[in-house]
Amino acid sequence: NLTSDKLKVNDRRGSPIEIAANVVWRVQDSAQALFDVDDYQAFVNIQVDTALRDIASHYAYDHGDETDVPELTLRADAEDVAGRLREELVGRVSVAGVAIDEARLAHLAYAPEIAGAMLKRQQAEAVLSARRLIVKGAVGMVESALADLNERGVVDLDEDRKAAMVSNLLVVLCADREAQPVVNTGTLYG
Repeated sequence: NLTSDKLKVNDRRGSPIEIAANVVWRVQDSAQALFDVDDYQAFVNIQVDTALRDIASHYAYDHGDETDVPELTLRADAEDVAGRLREELVGRVSVAGVAIDEARLAHLAYAPEIAGAMLKRQQAEAVLSARRLIVKGAVGMVESALADLNERGVVDLDEDRKAAMVSNLLVVLCADREAQPVVNTGTLYG
C-alpha cells in the first residue's frame, strides 16, 4: 500500500487543490522490478505523483455554473476518477514489473488560500437553489389561491386587485421572516 503525499495542483479550471491517493500495488515481475528500474519503490512513488497531477488537470474539483453540460468532477465522480487513475498508473508502472490492484483518492480539498472563497460560493449556490424552490412553490400557491377564489366566487377581483394580491402573497410566501399583519382601518377600495 502507498498513500501519497498531499500534492498542491491545479484542477481543470485552474483552481488550486490538494490531492492525494491511496494505491495498492505489487511486484508482478521481479526481474523487471530489479533490473529495468533503479529502485522500483521510488519509481512507483514518482509515478503516483505524476499520475495524480495529470488526473487533476483533466477534471474540475466540483460542478461549476454551466449545468447544461454534465461533466465528471473529482468530488462527485470518485469511482470514475479512481478508475482513470488506476488505468493511468497501470500504463506507467508496467515497465517496472509492477501491477496496480487498486487506486483511490485519499484526500481532496481546495487549497487553503481559496478554500474560504469556494465555501462562500457553495453556500451562495445553495441559497440560490433554495430560493428557486421557494419561489416555484410560492407561484404555485398563488395560482391555486387565485383559481380557488375565482371558482368559488368568494370575491370578484379586477386585474389591479389581482396584481396587488399576487404581489402581497409572493412577498409573504417568499420572505425570510414571519409576515407582519397590517390592519386596514379604511375601506378596501379607499
